[in-house]
Amino acid sequence: MLASCSKGLNCCVRHWPWGQGGATDSVIVCGQSWLTLQHKVLDRAIAFPYHLRVPIPRTNRAPLPDPIPIDARAADHLRYIRETMENAAEFTAVPGWGGVAMGATALAAAFLASRQASPRVWLAVWLAEVFVAVAIAAPAAATKARRANSSIFRGPGRKFVLSFAPPIIVGGLLTLVLFQLGAFAVLPGVWLLLYGTAIVTGGAFSVRAVPIMGLCLMALGAAALFAPAAWGNLFMAAGFGLVQIAFGLWIALRHGG
Repeated sequence: MLASCSKGLNCCVRHWPWGQGGATDSVIVCGQSWLTLQHKVLDRAIAFPYHLRVPIPRTNRAPLPDPIPIDARAADHLRYIRETMENAAEFTAVPGWGGVAMGATALAAAFLASRQASPRVWLAVWLAEVFVAVAIAAPAAATKARRANSSIFRGPGRKFVLSFAPPIIVGGLLTLVLFQLGAFAVLPGVWLLLYGTAIVTGGAFSVRAVPIMGLCLMALGAAALFAPAAWGNLFMAAGFGLVQIAFGLWIALRHGG
């Protein structure tokens, strides 16, 4: 293609392809000089290879469940916190003043039993003392638990009762067997050992003074098994009487009655 430049020369315009879609570069040849045009010449429009509208995939989602009311969750959390605190707490409803009263009646029972010549009457005196002690301890423990806003049959109180009861039941069964065998001499040692064991196992969920009292009772029971039979009332007076009174006073003064 011929064209004239500003110098009056006949110039030739040439095109070179440089890319896709028919785009070319154009230069003007004027004699010995090459002049590149400032703009590129597009013979035809470039075809754009992509679609402008990209489809967005749709996913099938299950419907969301109904939200749980916050009141229900709060109630569950509060119940869990209350149960955790109850299980972690100590059973402080061991009756201190009740223990003092039990010790006093045990001293009286030891005095009465020491004056009996018949082993059957001697056993009857101590069995009567058992019922008197239960009649004192149960209401005293329930009253103290009520003052502390707790229960004997829930939380640490329930653990105390479940741990305390088995040795007492075993003691009752052994008493029946030993009575049938006529082995009255070993009863003081057996009673002190098993009652001390009950205090130790139950006291694991109570204040520290309770299991210590149980260990003292177990030591007296072990000594009574190897001591002369005539000393049985003295060992029971020391264990069920003096030890019970001493630790009962400690618990009453240090742990609220």
